[in-house]
Amino acid sequence: MKYSAATPEEYISQVPIKRQDALKKLRTTISEHLPSGFEEGIQYNMIGYYVPHDLYPGGYHCNPKEPLPFMSFASQKNSINLYHSGIYAVPELNQWFVKEYPKHCKTKLDMGKSCIRFKKLDDIPFKLIGELCTKLTPKQWIDIYETNLKRK
Repeated sequence: MKYSAATPEEYISQVPIKRQDALKKLRTTISEHLPSGFEEGIQYNMIGYYVPHDLYPGGYHCNPKEPLPFMSFASQKNSINLYHSGIYAVPELNQWFVKEYPKHCKTKLDMGKSCIRFKKLDDIPFKLIGELCTKLTPKQWIDIYETNLKRK
């Protein structure tokens, strides 16, 4: 589902009521654990966390007017999805998450390259997501991003 919102609060207010508490808790978990320097806002019609232009003036290479994306989440038709660029770009981080997931959830991990899908709201591993948020600082993310850009 696509939501048109200018703020995270507005986004959450538009999703089905039964998902709002989970989204609020996810937002709080991320905000409390994400290292200083990332900013929160609406990016690509989702609640996003990104490296602002004052830290990385070049912005996102696909659209330099956009700040460098890092992490986001959205309410989709059948799930709540968490997108984390570090899981895609850093194999060791991906391996860590895949290994840790069963310690926090009884359900099978439903994951794409950078997307983690939660079909049951009770299965969102907030503690694990909080720990994931601590793994990369904005500076580390910029370095990883630039290294990967040079490979293309």
